[in-house]
Amino acid sequence: MAIRRIGQILVDMGFITDEQLEMLLEEQSQNPGQLLGKIAEDMGLITDDQIAQGLAEQMNIQFVDLEGVEIPKNILAEVSDAMAQLYRVLPLRLSDDVLTIATCDPQNLAMQDELRRFLGFEIRLLVATEVQIEKALKKYYSDENESIESIIEELKDDEALMAAAKEMEGDGPIDLGNVSELVDSAPVRKLLNMVLLLAIKDHASDIHFEPFEDEFRIRIKSDGVLYEMVPPPRHLAFAITTRIKVMANLDIAERRMPQDGRIELSIGGHPVDLRVAVCPTMFGESVVLRILDRSVVSLDLKNVGMDDDLMTEFRSVIEKPNGIILVTGPTGSGKTTTLYSALSELNRIEDKIITTEDPVEYDIDGIIQIPIDHDVGITFASCLRAILRQDPDKILVGEIRDIETAEIAVQASLTGHLVFSTLHTNDAPSTVTRMKDMGVPTFLITATVEAILAQRLVRRICPECREETKPSEQMLFELRMTEDDVADKKFYRGAGCDVCNNTGYKGRVGLFELMIIDDDLRALIMTNASADEIRDCASSKGMVTLRHAGMQFVYDGTTTVDEIVRETVLDA
Repeated sequence: MAIRRIGQILVDMGFITDEQLEMLLEEQSQNPGQLLGKIAEDMGLITDDQIAQGLAEQMNIQFVDLEGVEIPKNILAEVSDAMAQLYRVLPLRLSDDVLTIATCDPQNLAMQDELRRFLGFEIRLLVATEVQIEKALKKYYSDENESIESIIEELKDDEALMAAAKEMEGDGPIDLGNVSELVDSAPVRKLLNMVLLLAIKDHASDIHFEPFEDEFRIRIKSDGVLYEMVPPPRHLAFAITTRIKVMANLDIAERRMPQDGRIELSIGGHPVDLRVAVCPTMFGESVVLRILDRSVVSLDLKNVGMDDDLMTEFRSVIEKPNGIILVTGPTGSGKTTTLYSALSELNRIEDKIITTEDPVEYDIDGIIQIPIDHDVGITFASCLRAILRQDPDKILVGEIRDIETAEIAVQASLTGHLVFSTLHTNDAPSTVTRMKDMGVPTFLITATVEAILAQRLVRRICPECREETKPSEQMLFELRMTEDDVADKKFYRGAGCDVCNNTGYKGRVGLFELMIIDDDLRALIMTNASADEIRDCASSKGMVTLRHAGMQFVYDGTTTVDEIVRETVLDA
């Protein structure tokens, strides 16, 4: 059944007149992103209470007045502080495995499914005013400050969990009834929910759940570095990993084979995709969750981190009608984000863009995206052949891994297509050598490759605790510099504070090395010149190397020498 428009509902309920509705619609047409109810409230035509009643009528959900309502502690305990604040919800009662929750955003249709998945209960929504929800959250949750440490402390001596875990672990068959009871238990749900929400809130990229003989570790990767959380009791390993498998719709009875899955969430109003990889080890199953949060990654070239000159050069390259553009760097260096940002900029109605990726990380409207599936024979090479029959203008190949994929990419560029792809090499000049090693003829490299962009991600110094520091002898040795070389330079470091979890770093910034292949470089490549010779030639034409780009960030206080030495090699 079609959902009635909120404006007509407000008229039918007698809160506004038809003339006022016309005025509101006119105002909304001038501000397309604004909600009609919010505009009406700002103009003083309706109250917060009337908006909530209108939303309740629209969604066919009961309206509740929270004034004077007292909520028992055992009901509040079902929804953690972090979850209540993130979803802006308030638990009211629990009966027959149905948790009744008040919300001021009933139009968020995914929220009910998310809460059901997180909490393990059927969810019944009621609509309350935004003001009352805010007031209740302050009253019931502001002083709670529940932490992972406090939850783990509670679970340490839970005899029921210890007994259940002992029964489940081992190589024999498992009782699915007992497993279901174990993974749906409130302590397990609460701990896992807290870990997931904290990781997403901190913009982490991965969560690792690692079983060992005497302990169970949880580590979170943030800004490219792993940090260990307070380890939960060893007997929770089976329950937590199985709970993740249930959320990812994996086979909980299969514990000897690797499994892959995904968990789709909508947290705080934006979609978050968790890629789940389960792998058997000597002491149980190791699980890694890859967090793909679209709200954190802005797929816009302006936000990639290139300076203005480099951005102008890169934009001119990606506008070419055909050829190959390669982005190189290790895993986790931001290659995919750069390529997605370039494709987003090229995503015009007159061009057809097709990608083949392993896996497809972010969905982009207007671009055909094909996931690789080795189980059914969909490889980069076979997929690329099929793409060429789809009349594309621009193509993204997730990675050139073998000569077959490289040859098809070359043929595609020779037949008038612009091909984007990635390679794993240390810098831009060595990419040419890598392609030769793969078996691509030199004349085809010079005929097709238009540009190579090498990139790295280095951690930013935390702005809250940044302080000036003096370079040590070891630091100068790493840079192959003397004290005279840096006499007029300033160096900085992060002392460590609560904002950066005492690491001294907060966030990351990209280093870029763009090598545009011109006639001089093509002539050099045809003579089988070494990577060093190619680098020298490109540098003489203005190419800024990764190390040089990094040192500029060191001098302006963005990052540290340690980060640059860790991520870049010394220029020859």
